[in-house]
Amino acid sequence: MKKTLFTPLMLAGCLVSSGLMAAEPPKNAPTAPTAAQMQAEMQNMMKAYTPELRQKVMALSPELKLTIQKLHAGHPRRAKETNLRQIMHEILSEYQSIASAVATDNAEQAAEAARRLASHRIPKGGLLAYFPLDKVNEADLGVLPAMNMAVEGSALKLAEAADAGDMPKAASYMSDIMTGCVACHQKFRGVPGVSANLMTPVSK
Repeated sequence: MKKTLFTPLMLAGCLVSSGLMAAEPPKNAPTAPTAAQMQAEMQNMMKAYTPELRQKVMALSPELKLTIQKLHAGHPRRAKETNLRQIMHEILSEYQSIASAVATDNAEQAAEAARRLASHRIPKGGLLAYFPLDKVNEADLGVLPAMNMAVEGSALKLAEAADAGDMPKAASYMSDIMTGCVACHQKFRGVPGVSANLMTPVSK
């Protein structure tokens, strides 16, 4: 996140042509949906949105809508009931598995966990359903490809390094993944535990 890749994010404040990198799917893994399937999926998601969110999404540019569709397409696995917070817990679990593998010099575990992280499931309702309404706009959503590259792109680089047996290089990508995660949380999640519905905000 501190690299040039994330300059737009830092100036503005955890999905893409070069940013649409997806992990190599294992055998018998679901294939990426076609353009027609993605369009149909997005239309179904829109039906489940509140009128306010639907209006925000409809106001997005065709280019950004296509980028979001591509982000979804890069993740062929779909959650039936799992929400975004639960998906984030799964990603954290994969990250911890990577850390354990790096610490024990287990290249195969590191590579597999990194690829699972990079190809995480799309939550029920898609990504936009979990973003604050004031973040569903061109400027804020425009950083998603860069965030995707920082987290998932770095995970894939880590997997490649582990496959090559270069565990020091693999370990070097762990901070890139975490930096991307933290920056995404700061951008879209806000401060955990702080509620706008309390007269006196909870202190950090």
